[in-house]
Amino acid sequence: MTFEGGPFYLVSTPAHATLPTVKATLEEAEPVRLGSPEGSNERTIHKYVHAKGIRSCQFVLGVTVLTPGSMWNTMPCHTHERRTEVYFYFDLPADQRVIHLMGRPDETRNLVVTDRQAVISPPWSVHCGFGTHSYSFVWAMGGENQAYDDMEQVAIGEMR
Repeated sequence: MTFEGGPFYLVSTPAHATLPTVKATLEEAEPVRLGSPEGSNERTIHKYVHAKGIRSCQFVLGVTVLTPGSMWNTMPCHTHERRTEVYFYFDLPADQRVIHLMGRPDETRNLVVTDRQAVISPPWSVHCGFGTHSYSFVWAMGGENQAYDDMEQVAIGEMR
């Protein structure tokens, strides 16, 4: 396979089966609209690799695009007990930042992230973020469970 025209972001997990290579356009991804203007988290999630989309052994991937004026990417935050999630932030102006929250719900830490940076969130860690400007991010998860909605949400009031 040859890649031309980058930049590229590559992420993978081990595979235990052979599945066909598939190309999907934005128009072919499954869109899910979530959030609200009142919560500053209006966004569209474009699901590409998932149980009902492009098939994979233990990999799930999509792109979330925040509506201009929204700044929270995932709220309430959550964990994935049976998989790791990676966020790759992009479409963020050079002078803007995303504050990515992670760690145990009662002991969170923050990372200050710029355009085209990634954050790895282990299964035990919450993950969510907010930006000083609208942005987009690729989310990719690896683990034995591909159910998109398999997550343990953490109430905002439990965050420390």
